[in-house]
Amino acid sequence: MPASLRFSRIALAASAALGPIGWAAPAMADEAAADAPSIIVYGRPDGYDLDKTPTATKTDTPLIDVPQTISVISREQMDDQGVTSLGEALRHVAGVSLGQGEGHRDQITLRGQNSTADFFVDGIRDDAQYYRPLYNVERIEVLKGANAMIFGRGGGGGVINRVSKAPEFDRTRAGLASSVDSFGAWSVAADLGAPLSDTIGTRLNATYEEFNNHRQDFGGHFLGITPTIGAHLGDATSLTLTYEYVEDRRITDRGVPSKDGLPLTGYDDTFFGSPRINHSEVTAHLVHGRIDHAFSDSLKANLSLQFADYDKFYGNVYASSAVSAANTVTLAGYDSSTDRQNLIGQGNLIWTGNTGSLGHTLLLGFEAGDQSTLADRHTATFPAGATVTLAERIVVPAVAFPTTPNSKSQSDVTFWSAYAQDQIDLGDLVKIVGGIRFDRFTISSTNLVSGFAGKRSDSKWSPRLGLILKPRENVSLYTSYAKSFLPQSGDQFAVLDATSAALAPEEFQNLEAGVKWDITDALAFTGAVYRLDRNNTRATDPITGNTVLSGKSRTEGVEFSLVGRVTDSLDVSLGYALQDGEIRATTTAAPAGRKLAQLPRHQASAWARYNFSKSFGLGLGVIHQSSQFATISNHVRLPAFTRIDAAAYYDLTRDVTLQLNVENLTDTDYFPSAHTDNNISTGRPLNAKLTLRVKF
Repeated sequence: MPASLRFSRIALAASAALGPIGWAAPAMADEAAADAPSIIVYGRPDGYDLDKTPTATKTDTPLIDVPQTISVISREQMDDQGVTSLGEALRHVAGVSLGQGEGHRDQITLRGQNSTADFFVDGIRDDAQYYRPLYNVERIEVLKGANAMIFGRGGGGGVINRVSKAPEFDRTRAGLASSVDSFGAWSVAADLGAPLSDTIGTRLNATYEEFNNHRQDFGGHFLGITPTIGAHLGDATSLTLTYEYVEDRRITDRGVPSKDGLPLTGYDDTFFGSPRINHSEVTAHLVHGRIDHAFSDSLKANLSLQFADYDKFYGNVYASSAVSAANTVTLAGYDSSTDRQNLIGQGNLIWTGNTGSLGHTLLLGFEAGDQSTLADRHTATFPAGATVTLAERIVVPAVAFPTTPNSKSQSDVTFWSAYAQDQIDLGDLVKIVGGIRFDRFTISSTNLVSGFAGKRSDSKWSPRLGLILKPRENVSLYTSYAKSFLPQSGDQFAVLDATSAALAPEEFQNLEAGVKWDITDALAFTGAVYRLDRNNTRATDPITGNTVLSGKSRTEGVEFSLVGRVTDSLDVSLGYALQDGEIRATTTAAPAGRKLAQLPRHQASAWARYNFSKSFGLGLGVIHQSSQFATISNHVRLPAFTRIDAAAYYDLTRDVTLQLNVENLTDTDYFPSAHTDNNISTGRPLNAKLTLRVKF
């Protein structure tokens, strides 16, 4: 779409958005304009820097005293950047690479480890494949490095945790807003909160989005509703109950194929699929409850329970080959459905006190859960052939799906764990964080096509040890070691076969050293160097031909970040990662020496907002990634790119704000992510989004 036409759409949108406030009032939340909620959320009321989080240690610990790299995206930063999805927000975190996720789910690479499962909400695993919204999120925490002591299985490169907005006990809020962009996509949402009495608080967040972008035939919608109620059950006990309904419908878009080892150029808008077949449907219900109780000032406990039901279907046709010398490409396709229910409980007992001259924060906890999944898949056939000639619009030939699924399985996962951790203060200068976790993980599955039934149980110990030196109260030097594991059934616990049922889990070991410096109360610097080893990866014995656990990989890197308020007028979020990863011992996927996929050597992000007055400000952002391999085959390379974003903010009144975000200001042609060597996403061209926020 020409830039002039896109800006014409924005001009029309601005005229509509600046119409009567009565139209905008039922629209979207001013989620950032008010102070932080009084419970759960520990962020400052404004600015990008956050002081502490309970997620990294399950105790209320300042970030400077956590021996681990943690990147936090505040609500204020998300709103300033105009992002509404988890993937958009994570692009601004150095060291995180986004996968395409086949056009129907969040997928990330953290420290060289690709995952679709290491997502949490309020410290509880959010275990399904879908796109996660941000309308009901107060902040996003990226906790890097393997650490099963806190999070359990998986999380080889780290985890992503979303912290929910909390109920309001001491004030009434009404935030509304609406957005529209130059492609015609739009959204409306509301953030409402009020106390019902001295002891009961409520919060309601809701949003509706219509999708559109530069790609042919793209569209869909998202609906999310999250009511929350909190209650003070006496002076020492509080209860929070949350329900979330998610409805996501969208075109499944798997991008463009490659040609001569690079993404296909000149076809950034071309859809290599069928609007009739390529669609994703997700309906999810999540119910979360948490009770906190203080036995005394030094002894506290919390108990959480979460039930989640995910119903998902997606179909897709996509390019399965590179473009040939004759300018032809071969297509493939399938559809898949998943019905999953998760029930997870978690409890923690926290004691703070002293034994002699030593200070302690002692954590004792447990986690247990059950997961049931019914999944099937139908592989598409092309009766007249699947090879098509490259064109601006691909005409997909006739596609047929068998009535009997090619694969169908029922799997059940049960797990329980117990853990203990002590944060020890050796005077004012030295702190030690040590912990151990025991996990018992069992998966049983039945292949409903072949009839094969398999079962596998594993018991794993996961240690964590960190040493922190504090030469000054606002400076810490740390080193840490932690482990994690992943069952051979993968991060989505696919149906077991005879091989996976016989093999022990993969293991991850993270060794890290770093420095944290709170330059001011609102500005923090972090630097770290790490080595992450992945072992017990499947490999083929060259003599017997049997599958063995001898594969290895290693990722090494350096990360820096500076986040917070530099002056009263300037907020910044800066990050840089230098990283390298390779296969160190041959696996079934690649020989030794291959580079890990979707791991750019250099990755940098910068965002700054400067307020010229109380009513006017500007924002500027830069995202840079050096080239990276699309997959571990190392056959296709995604070129390096630099994207520049900008924003302007104007307060029409004390309660009405107009915001304009411009993405890809220089109209750069780039390829931000991939799923395979021939499913490569094309970056959005120059586009703008106008947002009107109203608060009461």
